Order: sequence, then C-alpha cells, then structure tokens
Amino acid sequence: MSHRYFTDRVEGDRAFLCGEEAAHLARVLRAAPGDEVTLCDGAGTDFAARVVRADPREVELAIISSGPSVSEPPLAVTLFVGMPKGEKLEWIIQKSTELGAAEIVPFTSRFCIAKPKNEEVKRARFGRIAKEAAKQSGRGRIPAVGRAISFAALCDRIGEYDLALFCYEGGGEALAPGTPLHSRLEGARSVAIITGAEGGFAEEEAARAKEAGAVLIGLGPRILRCETAPLAALCAVMTLTGNLS
Repeated sequence: MSHRYFTDRVEGDRAFLCGEEAAHLARVLRAAPGDEVTLCDGAGTDFAARVVRADPREVELAIISSGPSVSEPPLAVTLFVGMPKGEKLEWIIQKSTELGAAEIVPFTSRFCIAKPKNEEVKRARFGRIAKEAAKQSGRGRIPAVGRAISFAALCDRIGEYDLALFCYEGGGEALAPGTPLHSRLEGARSVAIITGAEGGFAEEEAARAKEAGAVLIGLGPRILRCETAPLAALCAVMTLTGNLS
C-alpha cells in the first residue's frame, strides 16, 4: 500500500490510528496484518509501518523505520490572504498546502467584501481540506489555518518573519532571480506573503504594511485574481529558494 496517514500516537515501536483514519484503512482499504503504509507524526517525521491489527475503531502498526520527511521545505511560509468571497479560500488552502505553505491566515481589510462568519464550522472544514491535501501531496506536516484577523493585527505580526512580502497592485520590488529580494530569500528561514481580496489594497494599507517592515512587491504586468496571487507568489518564493526544483 502507498497510502499515507497522520497520527499523533507513536509509542515506542508501535503507532496507532483512530477515528476516520482507522476506519478508512481497515474498512475501505481492507487492510490486513502485514500490509505496509506510511505514517506521519505531523511534525515532519515519516514512518514506514506494518499493520499488526486492523480494526475500524483502532489500527495498530509496528514501526519499521523512520526519518525526516523529504517533502517538507526548510523555509516556513505563511500566507496572509485577504478574505475572499465564496469558496475561493478553500481552493487557496488546498493548493498552497500542495506547494508547501506552513500556515494560511485570512484577514479583513478595507476593500474586503466577505466577512468572517460561522468561523468554528469553517475552520473545521479548512482543517480537513489542509489534511487531505497534505496526505495527497506527501507532506510531513499539516499547515495550520488560522482564525481571520484584522489588517492591523496582520501588521503587528510582520516583525515575526525574516522577510514579509506585500503583493501590491501598485507595484514594488521584483521577485525574480538575481534581485536583492532573491538574496534576502536565500538567507531567510521564515517568510510571510500578503495578498489582497477582490478589491485589492488601499494606498494607506500598503504604506502601513511598509512601515511595519514589509517589502512591497509586484507580480508582473497583469492583475491577478485574489485566488491566483497567493499561489503565484508562493510558487515564485519556492522556486527562488530551490524548493520546487
């Protein structure tokens, strides 16, 4: 079996799956003792494991070997995404997980049309989307999906990162090979990427983010949709740091 499962129960040379993970492996895939699967602890370690006991309520596995997940980038990228309309955020979460994002945080700003509502229900769904995308793409971690925050709270967090990139339709520094930003990325361990909602950013918001320490960048001569911009910026950062090669 080439299937991948996340577990928070690794005890010595044994690991356990419960709930939906156990039911899927035991009931859907009809796992039998001796079948091998890949387990992840959600913290960047992968385990080769063999099924010992397959029950829909709990699957017990023997650990064969373990090692760091080769799919996890050394660069931790947080996407701050302007709250979009409809199901666009779900799509951003899924695709940015595949591309290696460490965290996705929605925020509200002046031109946001959508507003946070039913947050607990939505966050549970966002977590499931991130988990399934992490499994599908072979990730060793499940990206965190944060609660929606205000633009002011976002600016307060900019100083937490080695580099914060503010994607602005008004333009800014180039995110390309051989540029000063490329050099700064090469020495960074944590990066924030900030993109707007459908209405973009107000000039005063761009100025406030810059004052807080963010670097204003452009994403080319075309105006990208709010669900395209974060993924384009993430792809550029991962490419420039060697994490898509």
